[in-house]
Amino acid sequence: MRKLNVEVFADGADIEAMKLAYKNKEVDGFTTNPSLMAKAGVEDYKAFAEEAVREIPDASISFEVFADDLETMEREAEILQQYGDNVFVKIPIVNTKGESTIPLIKKLSAQHVQLNVTAVYTMEQVQAITDAVTEGVPTYVSVFAGRIADTGVDPLPLMKEAVEVTHSKAGVKLLWASCREVINVIQADEIGADIITCPAGVVSKVNNNLGRDIESLSVDTVKGFAKDIQSSGLSIL
Repeated sequence: MRKLNVEVFADGADIEAMKLAYKNKEVDGFTTNPSLMAKAGVEDYKAFAEEAVREIPDASISFEVFADDLETMEREAEILQQYGDNVFVKIPIVNTKGESTIPLIKKLSAQHVQLNVTAVYTMEQVQAITDAVTEGVPTYVSVFAGRIADTGVDPLPLMKEAVEVTHSKAGVKLLWASCREVINVIQADEIGADIITCPAGVVSKVNNNLGRDIESLSVDTVKGFAKDIQSSGLSIL
């Protein structure tokens, strides 16, 4: 398997899957968000966060604020950061009205709150975050490269520039968000991104497929067809 410098984080909120990935050392850290928590059926945020930190005490975990105004975001951040030393508080770069959260980011970072600034899409945002945070305070800048690619725009030029900007200040790391496939992990690694967040399906492929000899894939694929033919009960003749 290829040796990666980029850290691979699991993106999800299925607590049992998170615990298993941690136990099996499949990933380096974890990120969650409100959409993933809803999909996983999380009913009690406090109970979920407490269990996650209890079961995963020494790997980075990101929990996101729910509020849409800076004052309430700040109060939520104060609660979330208390769950553990490995917790990063996720703050979106804007709220639903498009208002910047940079003032809050600057304030929380000055208080040594570890932040994961999310929903980032532009170099202007990357620069503003890097300028705002306190040097030496651990900060992730989560650029949604996968969603940028979904618009038909190549995210690599932006991501390469983002590496240079974020690495200009101690403590700031570039996180490649919205990974779609294993090749994104290789791309993130090659440009010098620090972290990439991957859904469970990609994490599995990174652990099982990365570095495989592609010469063997034709036979493996046809064996899969044969297995499905047998189980389907279908026939042509």
